[in-house]
Amino acid sequence: MSSPEIASLSWGQMKVQGSTKIYKDCKVWPGGSRDWDWRETGTEVPPSTVEYLKKKGIDVRVLQTEQAVKEYNALATQGIRVGGVFHSTC
Repeated sequence: MSSPEIASLSWGQMKVQGSTKIYKDCKVWPGGSRDWDWRETGTEVPPSTVEYLKKKGIDVRVLQTEQAVKEYNALATQGIRVGGVFHSTC
């Protein structure tokens, strides 16, 4: 399964390729996407989460949303299986 590209991003709205849903905030992964409620976990990525993922051999990047979408899409278009959590109002 490939990772869907982020088709568009504007303040408070994100569209993901292959989905008809307009997200405010979303999670994407190879083969899918869904809403993400940032109030469940906050918008900051805890250092313990980054450390855990790195120990599992997963490359982690914590970026401002526009830059994160740009990097995510660049990887996805190269066929790299990539996932992300995006908050459209930060």
